[in-house]
Amino acid sequence: MTDGEAGDRTGRGRRDRQPPGQRVEGAAGAVEVSRRANFLELFFDLVLVFALLGVVSRVVVDLTADDLAQQWAGLSYVVVLVLPIMWLWTTTSHITSRFDPRRPVVQAMVLVTALGVVFMASSLPYAFFERGYAFAISYVLLQVGRPLVLIRLLPECAQRALYTRSVIWFALSAVPWLVGGILLQGEPRVGLWALAITIELVAARFSWPVPGMSRQLDSAWDPAKTHHLAERYEQILLIALGESVLALGITYTRAPVSLAGSVALLVGFATTVLLWRIYYYRAGQVLPEAVHVAGDRIGAGRNVGRAHMLMVLGIVLVAAGYELVVTHPGGHVRAVWLAVMLGGPIVFVIGRIGLERVVFNRVSRSRLIGIAVLAAAALPLAFVPPLVAAVSAFVILLGMAVADARHARGRPLEAPSPLNERPRSGPEPWRL
Repeated sequence: MTDGEAGDRTGRGRRDRQPPGQRVEGAAGAVEVSRRANFLELFFDLVLVFALLGVVSRVVVDLTADDLAQQWAGLSYVVVLVLPIMWLWTTTSHITSRFDPRRPVVQAMVLVTALGVVFMASSLPYAFFERGYAFAISYVLLQVGRPLVLIRLLPECAQRALYTRSVIWFALSAVPWLVGGILLQGEPRVGLWALAITIELVAARFSWPVPGMSRQLDSAWDPAKTHHLAERYEQILLIALGESVLALGITYTRAPVSLAGSVALLVGFATTVLLWRIYYYRAGQVLPEAVHVAGDRIGAGRNVGRAHMLMVLGIVLVAAGYELVVTHPGGHVRAVWLAVMLGGPIVFVIGRIGLERVVFNRVSRSRLIGIAVLAAAALPLAFVPPLVAAVSAFVILLGMAVADARHARGRPLEAPSPLNERPRSGPEPWRL
């Protein structure tokens, strides 16, 4: 669940937990790591592609509407739809880290979650009208039902309190989810769903506080699971980038063939590659080691989750922007389109800054300059065609990547140095 969860210190219920890992050599020395993500988890990630693609398609409809209010409402729709999908993925990943995924009940839980995501994704075209109940009901059943099952798996564990507390909060947030999804439509539904996901994220941030119930700390980012969870976050970033390419390719296939559309395809693909490069070098490479040696592993893990959620949100905005550019490369750029094309990279870079803070305890100057240039470019780009605006955003991101490469040239690869780093042990740090 969250990174500051209460748990079992007695050793009971170990048979339900993750199987033992193996020792590897890393930047932090000899580290106990958990298993790698299994095929069932990867299958669940593929289902998430369908969901994120559905969000992009849903939002583009609003961004291309004639009504100005509907266009800007589309931006809020991105947040309200992406956050619960990402939060569902996060809670699922923490479950498969805490419990042995070889157990049939855990496998069934992942498969049922995948089916629920399919129902949620299939309702996205009508999320704020008509079939929005399918999105809300599926989400509530998963977030309330799974902790109830996990409580039964841990009948004698202190960790049972964790899932009891979380199900109380999920039941509380279920009220605005269901009222909005069943009784209301349009903006009132959006407002209630925004309230519901805010309740969950804030409650999780404070470890699901319930008066009178135990709150012993037992982070999901313990040494035996650090590498598994870090790998899962890396995978969701790649899944989001893959969804971006998929959306771009589908849109290009359906659009009339034109030189401008082909250039938009090339620029969109190159931008996706740049986002991967900016993420992966170098914080993404050493994320597991950074969390392992962090003095506050709970806080580091929480910040990793927050950073990846922002980066996925930025990637979804970038995908929506390039879908607009491929279908409308010429003409006058709308203000909301410009907000998507420039805001997507800005949100992504803000998330990447959060990741850099976790891994290296610093903020690169190139990131801040890049955000400032992207924001400042909005005014002059308001008078150019969408394709020119997209190319400009790509050039700014390229400058950020080039600055990274120039800074690293001729220097040894940097080892992680998180805040309050714990003493390292074992052999000398490895170099990539």
